[in-house]
Amino acid sequence: MITDLNVNNDNILQTFLHAANTHDFSLDITFTVKGAVISGTMISAKNYFAKLSETFEEGNVVAKELSGQLAKASQAIKHDHTSKGQYVHLENVKVYIGDSKPTPSTGDILWRGKLSEIDGFFLGRISGDD
Repeated sequence: MITDLNVNNDNILQTFLHAANTHDFSLDITFTVKGAVISGTMISAKNYFAKLSETFEEGNVVAKELSGQLAKASQAIKHDHTSKGQYVHLENVKVYIGDSKPTPSTGDILWRGKLSEIDGFFLGRISGDD
C-alpha cells in the first residue's frame, strides 16, 4: 500500500520513487536536470545495485571485489515503508543535451541521480536517437 508522503520534494515524484523502492515498481520517465534531459526506466535501488554489480563480475580481482560489495549493498537494502528516498535510479538511460544525439547512444546504461536536483519530469521515455 502506498502511503501519503509528507516531503519537501515533489510529492508525485517521491511517490513514484517510494513505489519503486518498496514494491519493485518500474516506470518509464524523463527528467530535466539543469538543462539536460535524462530519459529511462525508474527501478528500485536494490535492482540498481544488483545490475551495477553484474557489470564488474568478469573483471580483475579489484572489479570482482567491487562486484561483491555492490551485491551486498543490493541485498542489504530493506523495504522501509517510512523512509524517504534521496536518489533516483534509472536503467536504459539516454542523456540529451541540446540538439545533439543522446549520450550514450548505445548500450544498457544505469543512472543514479539526486532527487533534490531534478527540475522537472514527464512520464514516458525518449527512445529514438533522432
